[in-house]
Amino acid sequence: MQKPLISVLMPVRNAAPWLSDCLESLLAQSYTYWELLAVNDHSTDESGDILKAFAKKDSRITAHPASGTGIIPALRLAYERSSGALITRMDADDLMPARKLELLLGAWQKEGEGCLATGWVKYISEEILQDGYRRYATWLNELQRQGNPFRAIYRECVIPSPAWLMHRHDLDRIGAFHPDRYPEDYDLVFRMYAAGLSVSSAQEVVHIWRDHPTRSSRTRPEYARQEYFKLKVPYFRELDCDPDRTLVLWGAGTKGKKLARQLREHNLDFHWVCNTASKWGHQIQGVQMEAPGVVDEWPDPQIILAVSGPGDQQQLRSQFQEKEMREGRDFFFFV
Repeated sequence: MQKPLISVLMPVRNAAPWLSDCLESLLAQSYTYWELLAVNDHSTDESGDILKAFAKKDSRITAHPASGTGIIPALRLAYERSSGALITRMDADDLMPARKLELLLGAWQKEGEGCLATGWVKYISEEILQDGYRRYATWLNELQRQGNPFRAIYRECVIPSPAWLMHRHDLDRIGAFHPDRYPEDYDLVFRMYAAGLSVSSAQEVVHIWRDHPTRSSRTRPEYARQEYFKLKVPYFRELDCDPDRTLVLWGAGTKGKKLARQLREHNLDFHWVCNTASKWGHQIQGVQMEAPGVVDEWPDPQIILAVSGPGDQQQLRSQFQEKEMREGRDFFFFV
């Protein structure tokens, strides 16, 4: 039985300090039937020379000058020039564990087409690793252990951009890299979810994220937290909001107020509740604030939770689960 070719798509922009290590981690893969399509996105450092040197050393690596600017055009070009039946992404400043491609392929082969393969992630840093990144990796890995990560999709991006593998037919079916919508990783995950792709997770680390001060997620405006936040309400309205059920927004802090504005912009009617008694009965953004107890008066509500405290979140989750409400159907964390 012939091994499937895995195409690795990698945008590269000013990644010279880490690029050689990244490429060496690809060359060290236990699964050897791969090709790398690296697109140099107008780098002003030595990235282009490094790519050329590795391409000369190994014919599986090809380097291409960008025809546009930014990650989406780079991914689009890499994908257009790829040949593999299976597709994955890589970031030029990160590392592949030696069995990454083998593990992702094994997870994908359990179900085949219609399946999205992923696995655990780990952060490294030459500086002190920020707690937020460590918590995010722990949360992602726990979702993979539990299965069905899409139930938490409105909370954060639940499939890391360089830690998935899928069949070309499925990627084409969800539009691949053609929507010019950032953050492109979160948007792609919403489209994976909308298409009903199943998730098969390798219960091992398949990607090593490198945190550093010039990382795109830290420096580029299209990856600011508010940009991720903007995708949530439109996709919720399209995919999960049931117009026949009472919609409730729970929480009136900064995120709750931001969500209220977006719900109104998308013409979604909702009741608004919070735990702060001094706000009850007052109008905020034209909506009267109510006490949480009123939720019990509606027979089958859908609840958007804009509650940030981990303890408060767990308390609410337990409270709703006792009522046999399901996360991802009856209640959703937007944080």
